[in-house]
Amino acid sequence: MTEKIKQQFSERFGAAGTLYASAGRINLIGEHTDYNGGFVFPGAIDKVIMAEIKPNGTDKVRVFSIDIDDYAEFGLNEEDAPSQQWARYIFGVCREVIKRGGVVKGFDAVFAGNVPLGAGLSSSAALESCFAFAMNDMFNDNKIDKFELAKIGQSTEHNYCGVNCGIMDQFASVFGKKDHLMRLDCRSLEYEYFPFKLDGYKLVLVDSKIKHELVDSPYNKRRASCEHVAKTLGIETLRDAEIADLDRIKDQISEEDYKRAKYVIEEK
Repeated sequence: MTEKIKQQFSERFGAAGTLYASAGRINLIGEHTDYNGGFVFPGAIDKVIMAEIKPNGTDKVRVFSIDIDDYAEFGLNEEDAPSQQWARYIFGVCREVIKRGGVVKGFDAVFAGNVPLGAGLSSSAALESCFAFAMNDMFNDNKIDKFELAKIGQSTEHNYCGVNCGIMDQFASVFGKKDHLMRLDCRSLEYEYFPFKLDGYKLVLVDSKIKHELVDSPYNKRRASCEHVAKTLGIETLRDAEIADLDRIKDQISEEDYKRAKYVIEEK
């Protein structure tokens, strides 16, 4: 993959750039708990999104995706948003850095990945983290801390990609540590590493071959259900709910909302 990226970059843009990479993630337990203010237990995996990037001395970003075989070019102002969905992830990262007072200048990039796209391993978060880290390193002397890099990726999803996601995916990509999982409190962002070196065992990821894009999936509707139930209970998030609380309002909510909230509370 590295050689493929370097070759494409050289052919398209000439002089070599700098290589950056960010990992995809798994989550052992705590599904749909992150946007409900709960706990998750993720870890970064050995699959990454990798990009070669070089400032180009203009106010334009020129980027080529090897995996999608598509090229995008855009400016750095709000009205310059590209039409391609994949390119909006990169544009969004640039805009979120700028909105926070950071610097982003025009650059050329070629990227690829071995994180399966749309397979539930957070290829989009890996893409956001890769470019957020690169913008921080290339234009901002690494002044943006890792917590903010994760939030930049999350805000990109919210504001440019139409996905009202929690913080887990970006956090796991930015904070991932070899042979460890991390328990993250998605309310306070306090986290703790736990050793997870599986000598004599293997953790198997099974590819169901079912592809999904969060922007087109029921993800946002699931979050809306959880928020509706929390509001009905008079609490901020389902982090503070128990099954007894949910059963008390069962006749005030839809069956679908009940099932979705029950799942989250049981995960907690």
